Amino acid sequence: MSRLLRWTAAIGLSLAALGASAQAWPARPVKVIIPFPPGGTLDTLGRSLAQKLSEQLGQPFVVENKPGGNGTIGADQVAKAQADGYTLLFNASTFVSAPMTMKSVPYSVTRDFAPIALVAKAPLSVAVNKDLPITDLKSLQAYGKANPGKLTFAVGSIGSAGHLATELLKRSAGVDYTVIPYKGTAPAFQDLIGGQIAGFIDPILGSLQYHRSGMLRVIAVTSDKRTPNLPDVPTVAETLPGYDFYSWYGLWAPAKAPAEIVQRLNAEVNKALAGEIRDKFTPQGLVFSPGSADEFARFQAADMARAQKIITDGNIRVE
Repeated sequence: MSRLLRWTAAIGLSLAALGASAQAWPARPVKVIIPFPPGGTLDTLGRSLAQKLSEQLGQPFVVENKPGGNGTIGADQVAKAQADGYTLLFNASTFVSAPMTMKSVPYSVTRDFAPIALVAKAPLSVAVNKDLPITDLKSLQAYGKANPGKLTFAVGSIGSAGHLATELLKRSAGVDYTVIPYKGTAPAFQDLIGGQIAGFIDPILGSLQYHRSGMLRVIAVTSDKRTPNLPDVPTVAETLPGYDFYSWYGLWAPAKAPAEIVQRLNAEVNKALAGEIRDKFTPQGLVFSPGSADEFARFQAADMARAQKIITDGNIRVE
């Protein structure tokens, strides 16, 4: 009986210590891994969020860029980190889709990570070379039919949101074009402007400056509604009802992070998104819809199912 009492007391003390630890969090700096190079929307948004969390929680949230392996190197570091709330992952939706295109990944998105918060969604733009006789989706379809095998569309990385949106548009619109992988968005935009490729689908922020300067032409956006930064550009759905596609950004912890810390982080992220971050990034096209950690987990699961179908149907694989 005494052994049982000691065992019960030990469990009680352990649970109490865990609760106290979660309440004391954060007691030291928190590391936020971004598994891609500095620059771009992912890095800019992640750093803005880290700064706000630092201000709100009174401890530094230190961003570390860990690029490589199409995001898998940095993500693996978080998967293997101690699940104490002091190592987090900030990533884009390619985190859940790209592994489906690879032969092997050293972690499981669903098993090794705890979803914390959906930070933002980013509509994509369908951009084409300005010298082509393509001004909207209907003329894109017509040009593709009149020039079979001649259209080429870039993708910035295999399994990215832009890649999946490109494959989905290809089937939905019945357009015959060849998909050409690039190592990043910058060289893809360079070749699009230079006429080496015909089109490129990527988050709006990348194409916006080139569209406004007349260096390329954005003919549609992939959101379900027109975006405030391109109000005159129609949605894909206006021509192809039901089509909508977003890149998105989220925050994760290692899978066994204490639920109290996950819930507190979710609340703090939602608080951060209600002010300066929303005001700064909404005019750039990002969409903010704060929700619970459970809602983010359900959103992630639905997005993964959709991505798996597109990848399977398109036989998308990293060579």
